Amino acid sequence: MAQDIVTANADSLNRWFDERFASKMAELNREKTPSITIMVTRGTLDWAYPPFIIGSTAKALGWDATLFFTFYGLGLLKKKLDLRISALGNPAMPMKMPFGPPWLRGMEWKMPNLVMAAVPGFERLATSLMRETLRQKGVAPVEELRDICVETEVRLMACQMTVDLFGWKKEDFIEGISEWAGAATFLTAARDADVCLYT
Repeated sequence: MAQDIVTANADSLNRWFDERFASKMAELNREKTPSITIMVTRGTLDWAYPPFIIGSTAKALGWDATLFFTFYGLGLLKKKLDLRISALGNPAMPMKMPFGPPWLRGMEWKMPNLVMAAVPGFERLATSLMRETLRQKGVAPVEELRDICVETEVRLMACQMTVDLFGWKKEDFIEGISEWAGAATFLTAARDADVCLYT
């Protein structure tokens, strides 16, 4: 009989503890600010959009956002941008005409790598077609998205090792950089983030 009472009390205590623990964890999760980190490694026109769009959107949703710019991605933080796009080695990128009749605009031009490599000025053509398509569709320029990230206090981390490696000067970069740091600083932020992305 005494054993039954002890077991019943233990079961009751375990249920109470489980309920209380679940309630407290839910409360903590409601109060926690979600966070995202993105490692930005590419500096072409098409790869410039995702980190700035995701970072600014995360801030608009009330998240903490950290973008770590390293290697060619660090060029996206320079004051003067000369972003290009290359279709070479990018078979997923169809070419669309931003002008002409609807039937021409609707076609996806699958360009063979041989054509892209052999035709002089093809990269410049692909870049101008992409810029015109972005303009016509009302997509903000990269510089504007970057400014939004600065204004909304997205944490923009610039890789100091990349600066040293490429011989760049800090004066060439925008004022809105939160810090010049290395991999260890980024990993500390990434370890505690809810979402980690790589571009």
